[in-house]
Amino acid sequence: MAKIKHHNFLNTVHEVFTDAKQAGVLHLYAGGKSFSGRTIKVNGMDLFHFGTTGYLGLEQDTRLKIAAIEAIKKYGTQFPLSKSYISNPLYEELENYIRIMYGHPIVITKNSTLGHLGVIPSAVDDNDVIILDHQVHWSVQNAAKMLKTRSVPIEMIRHNNLDMLEDKIKKYQHSKRHIWYMADGIYSMYGDYAPVKELMTLSQKYPQLHFYFDDVHGMSWTGKNGTGYVLDQLKELPENVLLFGTLSKTFGASGAVLACSNPKLYDKIKTFGGPLTFSAQLEPASVAAAIASAQIHLSPEIYKLQRELRERIAYFNACLSATELPLIDQNESPVFYIGTGMPKTGYNFVNRLMDKGYYVNLGIFPAVPVKNTGVRITISRHNEKAEIKGLVEAMEHHFPLALEDTQTNPERVFHAFKLEHKTQNEPQVSTELTIEIFDTIHQVDKIMWNKYMGGEGVYDWEGLKFLEAAFQGNAQKEHNWSFRYVIIKDSKGIPVLITFVTLSLWKDDMLAQAEISAAMERERKENPYHLTSMVLSLGCLFTEGDHLYWDKSHKISDTAREDLLELLEKMEHQLGAKMTVLRDFEAESSWNQALYGHGFLRVQMPDSCTVDLTGIDTMENYMEQLSSRNRRHYRKDIQPFFELVQSEIISKADVFQIQEFKRLFGEVQQRNLGLNTFSFPDQLFEHMNDNEHWEFIVLAPKGKPKTILGVMFCYTNQNAAYVPAFVGMDYVLLETFSTYRQLLYWTIERAIELDIPKIDFGMTASFEKRKLGAMVHEKYAYLQTSDNFILEMIGVMEGQH
Repeated sequence: MAKIKHHNFLNTVHEVFTDAKQAGVLHLYAGGKSFSGRTIKVNGMDLFHFGTTGYLGLEQDTRLKIAAIEAIKKYGTQFPLSKSYISNPLYEELENYIRIMYGHPIVITKNSTLGHLGVIPSAVDDNDVIILDHQVHWSVQNAAKMLKTRSVPIEMIRHNNLDMLEDKIKKYQHSKRHIWYMADGIYSMYGDYAPVKELMTLSQKYPQLHFYFDDVHGMSWTGKNGTGYVLDQLKELPENVLLFGTLSKTFGASGAVLACSNPKLYDKIKTFGGPLTFSAQLEPASVAAAIASAQIHLSPEIYKLQRELRERIAYFNACLSATELPLIDQNESPVFYIGTGMPKTGYNFVNRLMDKGYYVNLGIFPAVPVKNTGVRITISRHNEKAEIKGLVEAMEHHFPLALEDTQTNPERVFHAFKLEHKTQNEPQVSTELTIEIFDTIHQVDKIMWNKYMGGEGVYDWEGLKFLEAAFQGNAQKEHNWSFRYVIIKDSKGIPVLITFVTLSLWKDDMLAQAEISAAMERERKENPYHLTSMVLSLGCLFTEGDHLYWDKSHKISDTAREDLLELLEKMEHQLGAKMTVLRDFEAESSWNQALYGHGFLRVQMPDSCTVDLTGIDTMENYMEQLSSRNRRHYRKDIQPFFELVQSEIISKADVFQIQEFKRLFGEVQQRNLGLNTFSFPDQLFEHMNDNEHWEFIVLAPKGKPKTILGVMFCYTNQNAAYVPAFVGMDYVLLETFSTYRQLLYWTIERAIELDIPKIDFGMTASFEKRKLGAMVHEKYAYLQTSDNFILEMIGVMEGQH
C-alpha cells in the first residue's frame, strides 16, 4: 500500500460537522425575543434547556444585568485601548475582588483561549517540556503547539494515565528544567475529573514537575468562593501550579482568569504575555457583570447556589440509576454523557429528544472519537425536578427506538464505551441474507471468488493463496496476518457482498508525516513495538484496488452493507483490534454517508493508477497514442538510457538474485517513512520465486547482469491484469540510469507482450506514471478508532522534528 496523503484535520472536521448539520443537530440558531435559561427556542419549539454551561444560572441574575447596563451607560460599549496602556475604570475593582477570591495574584484575560496563547509561551522556557493529557481542551493544545517553533518537546499521554505520565517524566527528568503537565480540572464532555491529589503526590517524587490546569468547567459551582474543582482539591495553590478559571460560563460574565502563586513567574506573565499585551480588553459591561458576580462569589450566597445545583445533580443521578442508559461517567459534576456509539444514532436520539421538548448537546468528533458519539447533558439551577425527571423518562423511552431506527443495539453501544451491559438482547438475524465467514481462501469456491473478486490486484484466488502462505508461520508477530473472507448471499444463494479483511500489526504512525515516523523509529531502536496496534483492514497492506464486491442494485444491498459493518465491529472486539480501516473507495462513493453514520472518518489516499492496453499489440502503438508532451518525456527522459541498461524477465531467480532483490526492496521500504510499515518476511520472496504467477523485471547495466539496478515484482492476475506490486532499487545509481522510469517502461512493454489488457500500477509515484500514459483515480480510506489518542498525538508531533 502506498503512502497516504497527510490527513487534513480541518477537512475531516468540516465533513463530520456538515453531516451533523444536515441531520439538524449542529449549528442551530436559538429563536425568540428573550431568553430565560430554563427554556430555549429551537426551530420554533420551546425546549427545556439541558445544554448550558452556565451551571449556576448567574447569566440571568438581575444584579449582573443591571451592573452591565449601568456600565454601558457610563463608559460606552467598549474601552478601545490596549490594557498595557490603561485599563477601563472598572478593571482595578474587578482584579481586587478576583484576587481576594483566589488569595493569590491573578491575571484577567479576554477569554481562556487568548489567555492560554498568552500564558503558556511565557511560562514555559526553552529548556522545558510539555506533556498533554490527550483530552485536555483544544485551546490548551493549540497554545502549546506554538512552542514547537522554539524546539520545546511536546508529548501526549492517554487520558488520566498516570503510569504513562511517569514514564514521560522519567524520559525527561535529567534533561529538562521543568516538566509541564497540562490537563483540565473537569473535562467538558464526560464531566470526569483530573486526579489532582495523585498528581500532587507524583510532584513530590519529581520536583521539576509543574502543572497547568484549565478548570473553566469546574468554576463557580464548587470550591471555596467558587474558585473551582482544582483549588478545592489543592486547598492552597502551590508555586508549581498555574490555574485557569473563567469569568464566563458559570461565572455569568465574560473573560478568564489565571491564578499564580509564584511571584517571579507571575511578573513574567503579567509584564508581557502576547495576547495579554496586544488584545483588546474586556468591555465595560463584561467587567461590571463580573464584579457583580464576584461579590456573590465572596458572599455566603455562593454556597447556597452550589447546594441548590448539587441537589439537582443528585436528583438527575438518582433518576438515571433506575435506567439502563449508558452513562459514561457517574460523578457529581453537572456534566453527563449518554453514549450512542454511532453518529447516526446520536443524530436520531437528539432529534427525538428535541421533538419531545428537550434540548441537549451532541457530542461529536473531534471532541470525542467518532464511534463514541453521544449526547452531553448539563444540569443547571434553571432546571426544575419535573423537567429533569421528564428528560430521563424521554431518554429511557427513545433511546431503544433510536437504536432500532439506526439498526444497532445496546451491546454495540456499551462495547464502544467499554461498559458492562447486564441485559443481553438476542442478536437480530436477517431471514433475507446468509453471512458466510471463512478463515482461509481454501474454504472459498475458486470459480465464484474469481468471478466477483478476480481481475485486479493480488487478490484473485491464487493471489490470496500465495499471501496466506507468505504471511503465516513467521517468527515475528508483525509478519503473521489473519485472513477472513466474508460472503453475504440473498435467500437464493446469490452473492450481494463479498470482501476479505486482514488483522495485522501496524505502526501507529503509518499514515503520519515522514519526520514524525523518523522520530518514532529512533524510539523503536529500544522498543521495536513502541506505539503499534492491531488493525482490522479491508484487503491487506500488500494489496491495492477495489477490495469489495457489492451489488448496489440488489433490493437488500443496504441491509448487506449494514450487516458487514456490524460484523466488522464484532470482529474488531473479538480479535482485539484497535482500529478498523476500509480502503480504496472512490471520491463519490455511495458508502460515504453510511460510513460517517457508523463512526468512520474519511482520509484521502494517493491517487491510484491504471493503464488500459485494450487493442494495443506493440509498444510502438502504445507510444503513438500518448500525448505529444508525454512522447517528449519518453524521448528525453527514458529513451536515451536504453543504451546504458539491459532488462531481463526472470521467473526463477537464483540464490544471489533473491538476496539482491531483498536488499533493493529494503532500500525502498526503509526510505518510505511516509508510509511507515513493518518489513515483509524473508519467506515472501522465496514464495514469490516458487509461484508461477510471479515474475521479476530486472534492470542491470549493459554487460553487467550481476549488478542489479532495480527490480519490479510483478503478478499476473488471471491474464486479466498485470500487477507490478512493488519495486526494489539501488538509490546510489538511481539517477545515473533513470532506473525507476526504465522499470515503468519495461513493465508496460511486458504486459503488452503477455497480451494482458490492463496494468494495476498502484498508488506510488502517480506523477511519473501519468507521464507514461497511466490513468489516475482519486481514492479514499475510512478509519474507525477506539479513541482519538493516536490522531491527536500525531497532530501534536507535527512540525516538531
